[in-house]
Amino acid sequence: MSVRPVVARRIDCCYDAFVPAAHSIERPKDRKQMIVLKFGGTSVRNAAYIDKCLDIAVRRIEHAPVLVFSAMSGVTDALIELAALSGAGDADGAGEVLSKLRSRHFSVLDSFGDAGPAAETRRALTDMFDQLESLSRGLLLLRECSSRTLDAITAFGELMSTTLVAFRAIQRNIDCTFIDARTVIRTDESFTAAVPDMAATRASIRAEIKPEPDSLVVTQGFIGATAAGATTTLGRGGSDYSATLIGAALGAREVQIWTDVHGIMTCDPRIVPEARTVAKISYAEAAELAYFGAKVVHPSSIQPAIDESIPVLVKNTSDPDGACTAIVDHTLDVGVRAIAGKKSVTLVNITSSRMLNAYGFLRRIFDIFEACRTSVDLIATSEVSVSVTVDDTRALDTIVTDLRQVGSVSTEQGLSIVSLVGQDLWKDSAFVAEVFQELRSVPIRMISLGASDINLSTVVPDESFFEAIRKLHSRFFGPG
Repeated sequence: MSVRPVVARRIDCCYDAFVPAAHSIERPKDRKQMIVLKFGGTSVRNAAYIDKCLDIAVRRIEHAPVLVFSAMSGVTDALIELAALSGAGDADGAGEVLSKLRSRHFSVLDSFGDAGPAAETRRALTDMFDQLESLSRGLLLLRECSSRTLDAITAFGELMSTTLVAFRAIQRNIDCTFIDARTVIRTDESFTAAVPDMAATRASIRAEIKPEPDSLVVTQGFIGATAAGATTTLGRGGSDYSATLIGAALGAREVQIWTDVHGIMTCDPRIVPEARTVAKISYAEAAELAYFGAKVVHPSSIQPAIDESIPVLVKNTSDPDGACTAIVDHTLDVGVRAIAGKKSVTLVNITSSRMLNAYGFLRRIFDIFEACRTSVDLIATSEVSVSVTVDDTRALDTIVTDLRQVGSVSTEQGLSIVSLVGQDLWKDSAFVAEVFQELRSVPIRMISLGASDINLSTVVPDESFFEAIRKLHSRFFGPG
């Protein structure tokens, strides 16, 4: 058989003045009919795109859509910069960032005109910017920014974008319910990378979010709150996670992730312009691609959908009827689905004769990585050596020092991972030969086969990264 490719708490603003309270109704009798639509930052980049999002939602309004929004593109980065400048005592820099953010959001509001509750919305935005300014002044005095304060600041991006979306929906006479995600996404206190309390989150979502046909529910991705009410964030890309948490809790028919590309591609089109959309892909394959560099789907977002067998569609806001990817429970198609990669990884080699015929040795090694809160991407072992790759090198010096108590250690930096992902790749005995034939001119530092048999990864020098991906894409997907 030949393997071939197959193509929390409510912020004290004026929401109540223009957003109706959640309706006290039951969910649709057929819960599988409701859907979740998540819109990324590029999908709400300006007023025109906010209208595009609402157009898309209205076309599906009979399915009781819950809309989950990111901050406007670039806003989260700007808020992080605001926090950093404020914490460094740069009042002028912080003021400039805040002024640009204020101008951008009020410009969107102004472009919608004065119809509907424009005055109330203006007061809501003004109140949020007043709070941001107060937080900035506090950091300027303290000359530091804690992770808890950073979450409080970055959460405003989603709160402001959804305030604008809810206003525009009401202005267009679309029935709309606003939900502050901090009232439903319950997390621990790991600020900037909070972990949801699944049981509490599921219960809150079911109690607070009541979708019904012919009405929209608007809420935020990325943000949540602790049991005590402190604002948290789920980490970058966490809006996808929010969407599938909500979808799983409500038993959604599907979750749609709307972004600026036509789904998951066979490769990053910035590297290979001939890359094309993968029509269908399994959860496991999508998770592997996400982990190894694909930017469309956040890895953590896959798990809630897996738990409830909910399909996840990845679609393009600019071309709603164009090609898209369906991420499903499983596919029957055998072959290379896509190629992904990570640059700037570090290879750590541990060698020790004491490893031979010894048990507990690997545990000692990985206890060190766990203690340093550093995850491993790939691993390869022999009788007397272990090689692993990491992309987080913040604790590398400590890791190397501790590993030297186990054996001799060497590190290599400036490396990249290139991963081929697909179902049953190893059922074709010629597959590996084809891969290495294409990479015969590329120095390979490590090879790893995923335990699920859907991922073959190689580690190559950074300078060979693009060459390796282009050669493999041409071999398995053709020139276009």
